[in-house]
Parts: sequence; structure tokens; C-alpha cells
Amino acid sequence: DIGPKLLQGVHLVLGQLSGDLGAFGIPLTGLPPAPDWSNLASITSYFQAFKSAVEDQLLDAVEDLHFAASRGTADVIGVAVVAKKTLRAWLERLAEAGVRPDVLVPDTLALAAEAGSSALMIEDARAIVRLAPWSAFACDLRGLPDWLAQAQAAGVLAPLAVQDFRAAAPLALPVAVAHYRERQRDPLAQLAAGLVTPPLNLLDGEFSPRHRQARGARWWRIAAALAAAVVLLAFANLGIDVLRLSRASMRLDTLAQDAARKAFPDVDAAQLARVGPAQVMRARLDRLRGGADASGLLRVLRDMAPVLGTSTHVQTRGIEYRNGILELALRAPDVATLDSVRERLAAVPGLGAEVTAANPDADGVDGRVRIAAVAHAGGTP
Repeated sequence: DIGPKLLQGVHLVLGQLSGDLGAFGIPLTGLPPAPDWSNLASITSYFQAFKSAVEDQLLDAVEDLHFAASRGTADVIGVAVVAKKTLRAWLERLAEAGVRPDVLVPDTLALAAEAGSSALMIEDARAIVRLAPWSAFACDLRGLPDWLAQAQAAGVLAPLAVQDFRAAAPLALPVAVAHYRERQRDPLAQLAAGLVTPPLNLLDGEFSPRHRQARGARWWRIAAALAAAVVLLAFANLGIDVLRLSRASMRLDTLAQDAARKAFPDVDAAQLARVGPAQVMRARLDRLRGGADASGLLRVLRDMAPVLGTSTHVQTRGIEYRNGILELALRAPDVATLDSVRERLAAVPGLGAEVTAANPDADGVDGRVRIAAVAHAGGTP
């Protein structure tokens, strides 16, 4: 009954599920260096080399076995081997107990060994021994003396640090004992305390925890749905803006057409609809300015303004524009001054000027100067 022994919210399961679970250290040589654990190809190549090295030392075919390695770059890498059907049976038992583990570790790797000694944990019907970081075994109590004797004969057994969780008298062991702590309590809690960081995880590769991935996938689906909703809202908002701007554009076009009709009453609705009010108003203004044509009123006024502005003792009494001809009514001190204004106007490129009337009196001369825009450069007096 392992369920009550698990800490709330901690999905760490020690491999105390089968009485015949054991781990034995097998030193291997000729293996490649530690793989790059972030590179799938490097990990795959390393495990292929490992399987080839241990194939002759395992009873089952490597295709029926599951391998899990410790992560690190040290020279010594621990690899746990378990039959796939056995691991599936453990996971089924855990599921029946309502446990979905994230990490599954053999209890032999959770047994903390003190420096210079091997560790032995004794329970009612079984014992586990950790000889070295990656060398351990588990057996029943009847076979424990024989296994210890074999380990001592092989030179891999140090004095034992014993923790006895039985209520019975201490066992007589055929090997050296560093210390013997009897009548201990809660072996699973003791193992969990010695397991600061799991050295490896049997739930690797095809046995990786699916529920964690499912939870992540669920959040990704929610995020995708939210992103889709944001995109739809953006498009809806864009459509509303387009509709609003379209209506505003129609209102502005109506206002522009009304302004064009008011400024140019002779423009009909068909012309406005065909070319648009902006183009109609631009053409009319260009015509008033002169545009490419040399006969516009505004252009003539623009060209003659510097002459009149710099002519002293000359007054402009009136301006008359008809059929592309501009006549100026001027008051000058004498006829010579009036003729000087005419000469200066005729010298402006694109203008022609002539005096059409000169009426002297006692205070000066009232004259009229006719000005016309000409297409060629230079004017004709």
C-alpha cells in the first residue's frame, strides 16, 4: 500500500513495488564520451553503443528492455535497465492507486551510503544493499548472507552501515559492520530523505509522463484559441473602421461637390460625378492663374505687380479686365513718366503693353495702359 506513504503533491515514486527488484553494477569499457543531453542524435548514438556493450550480459533481448541514464558529463554514467513489461506493470499498479508519477527511481539508488562504507536497509522480508553510487542489489532475507559473502569475495563490499526496520532482534551478518541501527521506522520516508536529487528517472523516452504533456497541450490550445479570438476581433475592428471611414469619405465628397457648385455655378452634376470636385476646382483655379496659358488674369497681375510697386509718383486709379485684355487707369506727373511705366511693363517676359490714352492737365496726366499676355518671350510696346 504505497498511496498513503506518498507526500501530498510530490509525484516521486521509489521502486519499492516488487520484491525481486534488483540493481547490479556492471563496469563497462569502450563506451563513447557522455552524450550531449540536448541533442537527440547524440543520446540515441550513446544508447546504441551501450546496448551493444551489455547485450551479452543481459538475459532478455535489448528490444524488450527499457534503458534510463543519469544526466551529466562525468566519466561514470549510471544506466538503469528494466523490462518494459515490468515497468508497465508498475505504472498500472500506481494508476490503480490513483498515482500518476513524474519520476520513478529504484529504491536502491535512494539508499544513502556514508563515506567509506556500504549501506544496508533491512525490512521484514527483503533487504537492499548499495555498494557504490552505481552498484547495488536487493534480495530476500534468507539470501542476504550469501549475497554479502559474494560481494566481499569480489572486493566490492565496505563495512556496512545498517538500518534495520524490523521489530525483531538484529541479524547476524557474516561481514564487517560499521554501525547497526535497529528498530527504525518508516523506510519510505528514510529513502525519500536520502534522495535529494533523483540520479535518473525510469520514466524516460516512451515512458515519459503523458499527463504533464497533456496539461501543457491544454494550455497551448487555450492560448491558440485566445490568439484566434484576438485575430478575429482585430479583423472585426478593422471592418468597422473601414465602414466608418467609407461613410466619412462619402460625406466629405458630398461637401466638396456642394462647395464646387457654390464656387462655380456653371459646373453641372454630371461633370462633378465624372471627374470629381477636386479636379474640377483645380482646373478652374489653374485657368484663373493662367496655368500653361499666358492669358490668365492672375498671371498678368502677378507679372505686372513688381513694376507698379516700384513706380514712384504713379497712382493706379482703376483696373478693367475683359476678354484677356487688362487696362490700367494711371495718374502720372507727366507723359514721360507714363511712357516709362509702359516701357517697363513691356519689358516683362510674356507681357505686351501700350498707352491707349494720355490726357494732361494742370496737375499731371491721366492715362490708360493696355496690357495683354503674349505667348512669346518679350513684349511688344
